Amino acid sequence: MTLHDAIELPAILSASGTVVLPGSKSISNRILLLAALAQGTTEIRDVLISDDTERMLDGLRTLGVQVEQVSATVFKVQGCAGSFPVKEASLFLGNAGTAFRPLTAALALSGGHYTLSGVARMHERPIGDLVVALRALGANIDHTGNEGYPPLEIYPATLTGVEKVAVRGDVSSQFLTALLMVLPLLGSRVTVEVIGELISKPYIEITLAMMARFGVLVERDGWASFTVAADSRYVSPGVAYVEGDASSASYFLAAGALGGGPLRIEGVGSDSIQGDVKFADALALMGARIEQGVNWMAVQAPLSGQLHAIDLDCNHIPDAAMTLAVLALFADGTTTLRNIASWRVKETDRIAAMATELRKVGATVEEGADYIRITPPADAIIINPVAGIDTYDDHRMAMCFSLAAFGAQGMRINDPKCVGKTFPEYFAEFAKVTQAVPVIAIDGPSASGKGTVAQRVADELGYHYLDSGALYRLLALAANRAGVMLSDESGLAKLAGKIDIRFVHDEIWLDGELIGNELRTEEAGAAASKIAALPKVRDALLAKQQAFRRAPGLVADGRDMASVVFPDAALKIFLTASAQARADRRYKQLKQKGMDANIAALLQDIEARDYRDTQRSVAPLQQATGAILLDTTALNIEQAVGFVMQHYPSSSKN
Repeated sequence: MTLHDAIELPAILSASGTVVLPGSKSISNRILLLAALAQGTTEIRDVLISDDTERMLDGLRTLGVQVEQVSATVFKVQGCAGSFPVKEASLFLGNAGTAFRPLTAALALSGGHYTLSGVARMHERPIGDLVVALRALGANIDHTGNEGYPPLEIYPATLTGVEKVAVRGDVSSQFLTALLMVLPLLGSRVTVEVIGELISKPYIEITLAMMARFGVLVERDGWASFTVAADSRYVSPGVAYVEGDASSASYFLAAGALGGGPLRIEGVGSDSIQGDVKFADALALMGARIEQGVNWMAVQAPLSGQLHAIDLDCNHIPDAAMTLAVLALFADGTTTLRNIASWRVKETDRIAAMATELRKVGATVEEGADYIRITPPADAIIINPVAGIDTYDDHRMAMCFSLAAFGAQGMRINDPKCVGKTFPEYFAEFAKVTQAVPVIAIDGPSASGKGTVAQRVADELGYHYLDSGALYRLLALAANRAGVMLSDESGLAKLAGKIDIRFVHDEIWLDGELIGNELRTEEAGAAASKIAALPKVRDALLAKQQAFRRAPGLVADGRDMASVVFPDAALKIFLTASAQARADRRYKQLKQKGMDANIAALLQDIEARDYRDTQRSVAPLQQATGAILLDTTALNIEQAVGFVMQHYPSSSKN
């Protein structure tokens, strides 16, 4: 896997092991702010280190709060008893809703002058309903951009002393969270009435639990109203722990369900205060086998091996429901996820984004204002889109679609760095508990026998086989038929994306036509060698080659299988022989097929092709790091095949 502008996830065969979850973003940012608003010093342990929590920490420090980082995930916060020392400041809060909304409320009811801004997407996320409620309490807030949205400018408040305020609950639960967290600072009894159906109720439970941890108990009338008493004040509990992130747990629980398991997640369990822990119940409805303890969960695949489609109200698991949307690709029917209107106002419009990307991998998708309905591909094969999965600067899109790599082929995720918002090490942790479909990569010069050896090894193991050289020969043949010049790099690259290539045992098919000996002529080989030196052509064929990686395994031969196409191959072999021996073999091969051949001409062609392949600027022919050298000059095919089988890891053969 490479982590640059995109990450290439290989096809995944299984998943098992143990994952220790990072801290919850929602809990981390709530505790950090409450510790700053409280009396006394709080030591906060297991804080999530991510973009969102960094925005909160930066904001608190800018406001004069003393924050000491004791260790990697432990912070000491000196509370300011509700009065920030710095009375004039500008805060940039990125796209962190869990920092922006509560800080807006805390600063709006203080006696200072502040500006709050974020990234472009943050300025598209609504905050108007929170501002209206804060103004009713006496806040003085201006929208400096579009009305109802950030950025904001806050001036000293003139408190009204009202005893009751209302806020909409059907847009974002963060509005209610922000109000509840700031009300104890007023010193008076205030009731918040919720207008409309409250969404994401479990996040309000987190808020209430965190407030209680700092000494403030909130009276409530179900989900209709919440009252904070006049004598409420925040007092440090001394030490506060952050639970593991239940939303992040969903990706690993899903991986275990898809990849067999058992897969254990530590850091969150049956006693969690996070609503997304209920994702495990949804996964059980799909057939997965779930176990839970106080601080752990474990999962195995359904006994049938097939996930069931579900129709589910997801109000209680708004973030983790995104994981269900990708799991729907592997279900036995149409899955419907309802009551997810909050997806529309998250880091991106998640309903629209999810629908777009699911269609890329072959699903049929229907989207509505507050639901999404997903029917998996008819042939149950997840295709590997050349363009990759777009993530919309949304961490959860990236993490969810990593699960699509459990399909028949791998998956390309664009802008994977967006996971830094909540789980910077996600892809590394995902790789630790997933096992890619194994690959044996056999590279070598022309006529070294690598194709024959690779095919025999694939047959013996029951694996798929890829003759990468044939791909270039087929492209050259297709170009000749389509009238595309072999020097037209862009034209060849475009053609490469269109042609359909299939290997069926020892048969090769191009766009539905069985190809015969014309692919094995010296002219075809020379043409393939020429176009293989073109960077755009190699890039265009890369995804096609990687798409051959399917369960139970793959044996691939070529010039750069181990170095470029499958750098994580379980076994890498560089197979070679003397030029004379290769010329002799090619001569016998051609004669057996009834084709004309000349030893001297073959030797000259092989030497010329060796030079061209080793000197090209893109993926030159060379022994890859970690590859085992096998010189077959004095070996027969059976001996060469035996050598490869002897060196193949025994665990990969099971």
